[in-house]
Parts: sequence; C-alpha cells; structure tokens
Amino acid sequence: MKQMTCSAIQFNISLGYVDANLDKALAALRRVADRGAQLAVLPEMWSCGYDYRNLPALAAETPRVLEAIQEECRKLNLVSVGSLPELQDGTIYNTAYLIDRGELVGSYRKLHLFSTMNEDRFLGAGNSCLVAETSIGRLGIAICYDLRFPELFRKLALAGAEIICLPAEWPKPRQEHWKTLLRARAIENQLFVIAANCCGVQAKLDFFGLSQLISPLGNVLEIAGETDTELVAAFDFSEMEKYRDQIKTLIDRRADIYGTP
Repeated sequence: MKQMTCSAIQFNISLGYVDANLDKALAALRRVADRGAQLAVLPEMWSCGYDYRNLPALAAETPRVLEAIQEECRKLNLVSVGSLPELQDGTIYNTAYLIDRGELVGSYRKLHLFSTMNEDRFLGAGNSCLVAETSIGRLGIAICYDLRFPELFRKLALAGAEIICLPAEWPKPRQEHWKTLLRARAIENQLFVIAANCCGVQAKLDFFGLSQLISPLGNVLEIAGETDTELVAAFDFSEMEKYRDQIKTLIDRRADIYGTP
C-alpha cells in the first residue's frame, strides 16, 4: 500500500515582483517539507502574476527562479510543480515545471488560453500533454482554465496519471465552478487532484483561494480559505485502487463509439 503526503501552497502573488514571490515560495516549500510533504504544488504564474506589460522581462527571470526552486527541492528532498512565464523564440508560454528532488524532469505549456482575460493575445499555447514518472509516482499536469476541458484530464488518466497537479489563478465570482469541476475531474478519472490557487487582489482581479486536495472518490481532504496558507494531507493509493476495482469506468469506456481524447 502506497501512501504519500502532498501539499498545495496558496499565497497572494505580488504582481510583477519576482524576488518577493520567490521568497514566499521558498519559505512555503520549507514549511510543507517540515510537515512531511513529498509533493508540493504552487500557483499559476506564481513568480509574477499576469503582469502583461512586463512579461518579456519577467519571463527572462524564470531561469534563475527555476534554479532557486531546484536547489531548494534538492535540499528538502521534495517534488514540486508550479507555473512560470517561459520565453522561447520570441513567444511567452505559461509553463508548469515539474521538479523531482532538484532535477527538472518535465514541463507543460498551458493548452487552453483564457481569451476572456486576453491570454491568447499575450501568450502562446502549448501543443502537448504531460504525464511524467517521478520518484513518488506518475504525475499529470494541467493549468487553471484547463480544468474546464474534461478531455484533457481523461487523456492524462489514460496515460497513467495517479495525481493531477493544477496550478491556478482562478478569480471571483466563479468559485462554485472551481469547487464543482475539481471534484468532478477527480471522481470521473478516479485519481487524486491537487489544486493550488492564488489569493488576494491583483490589479482589478480578486482571487478567492480555496486551494484543495481531493481524493479519487471526490472527498475534499483539505480546503483553504481566502488567505495565504499551505495545505497538507496524506494520499492513500489503496483507496484509488479499490475504487477503480469496484467501479471500472476507465475499463468500461466505449471508445469505439465516442473515440479517445
């Protein structure tokens, strides 16, 4: 029976202030590691937020931010996921980086760009999914608005994901959508979900937090309020295996009728 202690880190991102946000993230990683966490998920664009006007300069800071997180994860023996702006060949992507105890083992560029907030005007979209084998298991990654696209989560589940990590900046007033969709993605794919949202106010947007750790049965193991916090909970993988054995939705699918994601 495999058990794992996992964490979601929630904080108020200081818009455009990389060093301040890096200090918050590093301190939070140390705190969750002290509580026994083996996996920690940070919010979306956690180093700077959606400071569109300054994104090229902020994205140029990402390599040193990654180095700092890698070094901290190496010291703490920790796996971490969080998204940052990535500058590649003149295009900026919203990219989640998967760090396994200091080693960068995978990255995922956000597939679905939220046109309501002009993401598609300032960012490039990714074109591939990620399920990675790590020292603690198989992790799938999605980012914020991806949550509204169940096809992606099913694809990650079919690729063997045991946990889906979701960094986010999900604002008010859509918190009921957030809570409902997180539980739905966990239940329908029979896996664990770690959702790390930000909180506080950035420019005109008010973020509600409500980061969550959710079991394959849709049980909310831990949920945050609307202020800076770190959630920590134990995941029992025998629960996932038992649920998948009892209700064989991944096996009973009719891909011959409706295709595969």
